[in-house]
Amino acid sequence: MSSTVKVIGVGMVKFAKPGAHEPYEVMAGKAVKAALADADISYGDVQQAFAGYVFGDSACGQAALYRVGMTGIPVINVNNNCSSGSSALMLARQAILSGMIDCALAVGFEEMRPGPLDPVWNDRTSPLRDLEDRLEVLVPDAAPATNAIRLFGSAAKAYIEKTGANSDIFAKVAVKTRKHAKNNPYALFNKPLTIEEVLLSPSVYAPCLTRLECCPPSCGAAAAIVCSEAFARKYGATRAVSILAQAMQTDGEASGQDPISLTGAEMTRSAARQVYEWAGIGPKEIKVVELHDCFTSNEVITYEGLGLCAEGEAEGLINNGDNTYGGKYVINPSGGLMSKGHPLGATGLAQCTELVTQLRGEAGQRQVDGVRFALQHNLGLGGACVVTLYGWG
Repeated sequence: MSSTVKVIGVGMVKFAKPGAHEPYEVMAGKAVKAALADADISYGDVQQAFAGYVFGDSACGQAALYRVGMTGIPVINVNNNCSSGSSALMLARQAILSGMIDCALAVGFEEMRPGPLDPVWNDRTSPLRDLEDRLEVLVPDAAPATNAIRLFGSAAKAYIEKTGANSDIFAKVAVKTRKHAKNNPYALFNKPLTIEEVLLSPSVYAPCLTRLECCPPSCGAAAAIVCSEAFARKYGATRAVSILAQAMQTDGEASGQDPISLTGAEMTRSAARQVYEWAGIGPKEIKVVELHDCFTSNEVITYEGLGLCAEGEAEGLINNGDNTYGGKYVINPSGGLMSKGHPLGATGLAQCTELVTQLRGEAGQRQVDGVRFALQHNLGLGGACVVTLYGWG
């Protein structure tokens, strides 16, 4: 059995707006070929593949990968809402750790429609129904909106009421994220923003969320090649990055205690705690983080869930510039979901791509100095939260 799993290849395509994208199988094929080229191996060296996506019929993973090659390997399709990409990566890592195989592929892709997320299967129970019912109890006067906006908007309002922070912190996060995105050629949006522009953009959930504080629907694909230490040595993978620890957490009893916990705060806290304990590495040793900022409110809440600051201290972290270059952490140097885009199944593997690039020192103008460890947080309501810790070498 391999004790350590290496990431030896990553690849992605530039994310696009719905309607301006290529078919999912084309995007996925390009991302996989880029990851294979980055790893300097062939598709024939891959022994299993895991494909993450949310919108699409069964076996889309096969349809995408058959364009790369038809080698007869197992292809497992994974749907865990917005954490589908990281769930595919976790399964690939576990396959390596089991000793059954030495090389696996994780790929994520998505074709999304314009506008807010709406349920597709209206003839059966929604997997978010329990969250919606609990929100009705906790916030009976919650404004009408689509599921995600209502949940994360209520969480934003609850956070401000709980901590007394100024609600402009959400706008400050949007400005920071867009500033990072200008140095990422893969980012969908890279035009700088001001706090005033963010606050004056149309409200989607009063009084806390405007349109520029919500991630855009987008389409794209990303991929990663993971392998055992022996495989990495055999193929001379000198740019390999290690997955030091990884944990997935689903909802527990504490997840319904308030609007903040309904949006994954408890899952985040639990998964991060496991990762730090397993790796023997804490937040103080981490310099770069890619976290799930589907809404700027979730980025703020996640600072505390990941232990980047104490409870109620996110405002200070933001105002002190400790979430950007020159501060304690650089959070979402890629531009995050807010600016890079959020094609659901691809998001976790795009985060992986960014962090591997940072650890290799290959991120160009967005490179964070002195990176030894990098943290990834990928969240799907319904629910699943995957936290992954990477290290150089």
